[in-house]
Amino acid sequence: MFRWWELATQWIVSRLFGIGLDSPWGSAIQFFLYDTLKIFILLSVIIFVITFVRGFFPPEKTRAILSQRKGGTLIGHFMAALLGIVTPFCSCSAVPLFIGFVEAGIPLGVTFTYLVAAPMVNEVALGMLLVLFGWKIALIYIVSGEIIAIVSGLIIDRLKLEGHVERYVCQMQVGQQTGIAAPGIRQRLRAARQFTLELNKKIWLYVVIGIGVGGIMHGWIPANALGHIAGKDNPFAVLIAVLMGIPLYSNAAGVIPLVRELTRAGVALGTALAFMMAVTGLSLPEMILLRRVLKPKLLAVFIGIVGAGIVFTGYLFNGIM
Repeated sequence: MFRWWELATQWIVSRLFGIGLDSPWGSAIQFFLYDTLKIFILLSVIIFVITFVRGFFPPEKTRAILSQRKGGTLIGHFMAALLGIVTPFCSCSAVPLFIGFVEAGIPLGVTFTYLVAAPMVNEVALGMLLVLFGWKIALIYIVSGEIIAIVSGLIIDRLKLEGHVERYVCQMQVGQQTGIAAPGIRQRLRAARQFTLELNKKIWLYVVIGIGVGGIMHGWIPANALGHIAGKDNPFAVLIAVLMGIPLYSNAAGVIPLVRELTRAGVALGTALAFMMAVTGLSLPEMILLRRVLKPKLLAVFIGIVGAGIVFTGYLFNGIM
């Protein structure tokens, strides 16, 4: 599909710029030019389709569905994990969503299942992984993320930490929109197009930075060069990758080009996926925002459970892949 652009970038680098494709600079520039257009085309298509589909699952509808499962049952956690995939979520929405779920009477554990699944199993990242890595890797990503979310919620249910939610959260009332007609297909298509443009404007810098770092690795780091450092044989590789990913702030789409280059350079797949999950599921901005509604103990438990789940997943898939 992108063969024409690959040939075009090779011509640009070798003929127009006069740089050998076998040189580090030539390889890095060609990678950057090729992947930038390819990633943004894939991103735009995937975001448009996903936005149209998830238009049927606004936050109010998600809250209404989950509020029917007030007992914190396994089915409730499963539904919350699935809804986390198809509903919109970003760090800035963490606090209002949390308040809305508490106000609706949704159990704390089910709420956390959703809060883990929504950013960690990012629908855009899922689509990109499917296209770039294949269905097996995409399946690993979605199954592991959903399991982490469900187990995290179940553990928090067992710990009975409702008293560690900030008091003002339970006193707030979040209004629900009623009597509003659902938009038609034409309106949904128009909204999907607008959202695609707006999201590309917000994330383009992260994507370009991710591709740029990937280009540097592609040009200067030979294939399998990192295998002895971050390969399957290093027992600390996954833990280090998670610790490195937590303070980073990037959209999942910006991390995927880097993940692809990490695996090419010899980093074990489980380690690379753990790094991506840490960036998307335990990002520092989200933790800072969640601190506004969670007391330190509950926030620490949340970080510890999710972090442990990501580390376990990384080691598990390093062992089976």
